[in-house]
Amino acid sequence: MEIWINIFGYAAAICMVCGYLPQAIHTIRTRETDGIALPTFLLMFLGSLFFIVQGILIHNIPLWLTNTITAVCAGIVFGIKMYNDYFKKK
Repeated sequence: MEIWINIFGYAAAICMVCGYLPQAIHTIRTRETDGIALPTFLLMFLGSLFFIVQGILIHNIPLWLTNTITAVCAGIVFGIKMYNDYFKKK
């Protein structure tokens, strides 16, 4: 049973990273953030941070590794969005 838990954990990790990376790469390259909701990426960043802590506490490598990558991506997108919305347009 433990092997299936690990398989599903790593499959979820791959899906999550592959889901975040295209948006982060596009935003970093183009600096376009008009279609991005600021609260969404703030909450995704915070959620990832909480999952990192949980993954570390329960010794779940896929959980903390995936959420470290997604937190970095969400943090970068959030930072670019903040810059574009509050500093660049003023």
